[in-house]
Amino acid sequence: MCNLYTQTTAQQAMVQLFRAVRDVAGNVEPGDIYPDRAAPIIRNGPEGRELAKGRWGMPTPPMFIKGKADRGVTNIRNTASPHWRRWLGPENRCLVPFDKFAEPKPGGNAWFTLTEGQGAFAGIWTEWTSVRKVKDGETTDQLFGFLTTTPNAVVGAIHPKAMPVILTNPDDWDLWMTAPWSEAKDLQRPLDDDLISLIED
Repeated sequence: MCNLYTQTTAQQAMVQLFRAVRDVAGNVEPGDIYPDRAAPIIRNGPEGRELAKGRWGMPTPPMFIKGKADRGVTNIRNTASPHWRRWLGPENRCLVPFDKFAEPKPGGNAWFTLTEGQGAFAGIWTEWTSVRKVKDGETTDQLFGFLTTTPNAVVGAIHPKAMPVILTNPDDWDLWMTAPWSEAKDLQRPLDDDLISLIED
């Protein structure tokens, strides 16, 4: 399960690359992204596609919350679940820009990156009120997570359970952001082996 990735693309470059019409993200710091940290996402806004910022970790299904705090779900696999279906429409889909991502292995992490170009995870987002940290009490946040799928051979050699759903071309970005779920669901698939490489073992 991917619980660490890196995003270093400049803010204006993300706006241009993903054809956002406005930037509502505020200051975006490049670097490593861990669960519950703020990170840039591309979402559909009232005026069109926009660069925004969200907190990594979608609302946890209630039966899995232990204690008072909901620490969030970073990776979503079962899109047939009623818990996730409510956020699968275009109004709640997003693209999550990244440079590289980590998958756990004994003794540390293995890092993966695209062999060329820029990619984004196929994500979902929502505004949600919950207790993320007991010391902070109840807060209302823009939350996001991204879909996972069966791993390809490159990722599966390290992490055989799953890999993030990665979209690498503008046509797929547009399909994810606009198409009905009956079409967009076909994007929940492994990335071709030749489009990704292990860069650090």
